[in-house]
Amino acid sequence: MRKGENVYVRGFGSFIVKKRAAKIGRNIKKNIAIEIPESQVPAFKPAKVFVESIKASKVAKAK
Repeated sequence: MRKGENVYVRGFGSFIVKKRAAKIGRNIKKNIAIEIPESQVPAFKPAKVFVESIKASKVAKAK
């Protein structure tokens, strides 16, 4: 993932790299606007098989 490549684990899900866009933030103490640069953040997307198995489990039904 450090190189920007996604990691796929069959039956579990995928770890992907998402791009977070640049935005304007605010420093409240000094009351000035600052630019927050774009960044890369890790994200997880579960596989359909994994989600269905969790929904069908007894633990999920008990809650």
